[in-house]
Amino acid sequence: MAKIFCIANQKGGVGKTTTCVNLAAGLAKIGQRVLLIDMDPQGNATMGSGVDKRSLELTVYDVLLENATVQEAAVFSEKVGYHVLGANRELTGAEVELVALDRRDKRLKGALAAVDADYDFVLVDCPPSLSMLTLNGLCAANGVVVPMQCEYFALEGLTDLVNTIKQVHANLNPDLQIIGLLRVMFDTRTTLQQQVSDQLKDHFGDKVFNTVIPRNVRLAEAPSYGVPGVVFDPSAKGSKAFVEFAREMVERIKTM
Repeated sequence: MAKIFCIANQKGGVGKTTTCVNLAAGLAKIGQRVLLIDMDPQGNATMGSGVDKRSLELTVYDVLLENATVQEAAVFSEKVGYHVLGANRELTGAEVELVALDRRDKRLKGALAAVDADYDFVLVDCPPSLSMLTLNGLCAANGVVVPMQCEYFALEGLTDLVNTIKQVHANLNPDLQIIGLLRVMFDTRTTLQQQVSDQLKDHFGDKVFNTVIPRNVRLAEAPSYGVPGVVFDPSAKGSKAFVEFAREMVERIKTM
C-alpha cells in the first residue's frame, strides 16, 4: 500500500522541488518504489527528474481530466530510478477546467487508487499557493512534509500552512496530517538559524525531522544537469543528508 505525501509550503523559494526530487531519489536509492507527481505547471520537478516536459505525450493534466490513467501517463526515469507523472504548461489550464467538474478536488485521489499496490511512496510536488492543484494533492495525501528555512518569515508562512492543513483535515481529508518539518538550506554558522531551529523543536517537538539539510552548492547545481543532487553528486553533504532523510522517512511511516 502506497504512502502518499505532499511536499508543500505556501511560501515560495523554500526548496519544495529540491526536497521532492532528492527525497524521491534517496528513497529509490534505498530500494523503495517511488512515484513523483509534479503538480506545478512550471514542471521543475519533471525536468529535475531527468524527464523532458516538452516531449511528454501524457501528463498529470490528462490524469486530472480523466483522459488517461496514472499507469498510462507516468514514465520511468532511468537517470534517477523512479517513476514520474510529469507536468508542463498545459497544467495551467486545469485550474479553470476543474472548477466545472464533479469531484474536482478528489481527481488525483481517485486516479492514485488504481496504483496503490505499485509503489511504496508517492510524492506530490505542490505549487506555492493554495490552488485547486494543491488541494488535489492535499486531498489525496496521507500527510504533508514541510520543507522550511530557519528564518522568521518562514515561521509566519508555516502558521498559514498549518491552518490550511487543519481546514482540509476537517472538511475534505480526515487522514491528512503533518508528517514532519524538514529544515533545509541550513547554515550552522548562523546564530539566527539555530535560534529558529530551537524554536521549531520547542513548539513542534518530534514533528521536526532529526535530519537537517545543509546549504550546499551541489544541490543547487544539480537541476541544470536535469537530475537530483543525490544522483548528480552522491558524495556531497547535501546528497548524503537527503539519503539519510529518506531512511528517516521510512522509519517514521512505520509508526503511522
